[in-house]
Amino acid sequence: MENQEKFIVKVYSTPSCPWCEVAKKFLFEHKILFEAIDVSQSEELIMDLINKTGQTGVPVIEINGEYITGFDKTAICQKLGIVEA
Repeated sequence: MENQEKFIVKVYSTPSCPWCEVAKKFLFEHKILFEAIDVSQSEELIMDLINKTGQTGVPVIEINGEYITGFDKTAICQKLGIVEA
C-alpha cells in the first residue's frame, strides 16, 4: 500500500481468538503494518481497552486513534482505503 506511512494500526487480541487471527491475516495480506498487542497478558491493558471502547471482546483494531471492534472488514477497508476486487 502506497500510503502506509499515514496509518498507525494496532490490533488488540488474545491467543485464543480466531477472529483476531483473521484480522491480522487480512492486514498482512494487504501489506498493512500493525502492532499486535496481546491483552491477555495485562489486566491494565484490558481495562484501558474497555474504558476506550466500551467493549470487552477482541479483536479491537485501532487505526490512527479510532477503534473498530470485531473484524468489521467494511470499516477496516474504509479507514485504510482498501478496495477489494
